[in-house]
Amino acid sequence: MHREMQIQEKIKEQLKELAAEDYRVFSSRLLPQTPNVLGVRLPLLRRMAQQIAKGNWAEYLQTARDDSFEEIMLQGMVIGCVKCTAEERFMYIRGFVPKIDNWSVCDSFCTGLRFTKKEPEAVWAFLLPYFQSQREFSLRFAIVMLLSYYIDEAHIHMVLRLINHVRHEGYYVKMAAAWAISLCYIRFPQLTHSYLEQNALDDFTYNKALQKITESLRVDQATKERIRGMKRKIRK
Repeated sequence: MHREMQIQEKIKEQLKELAAEDYRVFSSRLLPQTPNVLGVRLPLLRRMAQQIAKGNWAEYLQTARDDSFEEIMLQGMVIGCVKCTAEERFMYIRGFVPKIDNWSVCDSFCTGLRFTKKEPEAVWAFLLPYFQSQREFSLRFAIVMLLSYYIDEAHIHMVLRLINHVRHEGYYVKMAAAWAISLCYIRFPQLTHSYLEQNALDDFTYNKALQKITESLRVDQATKERIRGMKRKIRK
């Protein structure tokens, strides 16, 4: 127990030293519902995670506390960069996902899971149950993993099918789904256009997907005009 507390205190001290008040204020505005933001910039957290990953990272993950936004973010980064088997990493991911309670931790965690590129089918199978989750950020995790690693020739049809069946009222789920669809459109325009003409998306997600497509610099002006014309009128 004494060693556990030593590890926890050491991490807290390091984070406190790296924190900057101006960045804390900035981050808190982006994450208004997230308490205990210290104000540590992400590159500094990544550097810390890489240092932890070189040492006894398993002991760190077992003793890590969730007392601040940065402490939770750091755990996710460590899980992403340690050297271990896919099954071992899945165990840590499974334990970490319930801790995700904001878009920043979610999206950063997904970005760090680059092992997915080496184990795409194993990770795909691991993700599928999360599409049944009723928890907003568990479902966002699954969607952001899709848009980060699976918008390709082999998976595009399944990606669109999975997103089409998402049913959740959470704002961050809908925004992730819209983001994913916009990326599908950029990479597979004809296929995704056909999907947009006939889908089961709720009005908010559908219209937000169209908006994100029109905001892309990779979509030409004529296509943007056509996409704008597809917007649904929402009855109040």
